Amino acid sequence: VQLQASGGGLVQAGGSLRLSCAASGRTSGVYAMGWFRQAPGKEREFVAVISWSGGSTSYVDSVKGRFTISRDNFKNTVYLQMNSLTPEDTAVYYCAADRDYSDFDNHRTVSYWGNGTQVTVSS
Repeated sequence: VQLQASGGGLVQAGGSLRLSCAASGRTSGVYAMGWFRQAPGKEREFVAVISWSGGSTSYVDSVKGRFTISRDNFKNTVYLQMNSLTPEDTAVYYCAADRDYSDFDNHRTVSYWGNGTQVTVSS
């Protein structure tokens, strides 16, 4: 599975961005997909995950109510709508996929990774 993330950029605090991640390759399996982020000098942090059906989602507490994860299985694409952004959201955001939804508990157990996309929020 290959993952290609896009949609990052520079935005002012309070603004919005939508990240996209397109999957290709062996995508016929059932995969949970999600996002992690990594700020300079910090460990990679879980942000959000969505099950293959879209029926289950989970978010880190700091983004609940502001970020929404969704997916379009016809397009093999997952999205992260980010609203009310703050400077603390500044990081490189990574798309990820794994057959096991619970593997998103820890970035070390996730199987597939995409490129990172930089999100910078200015104050």
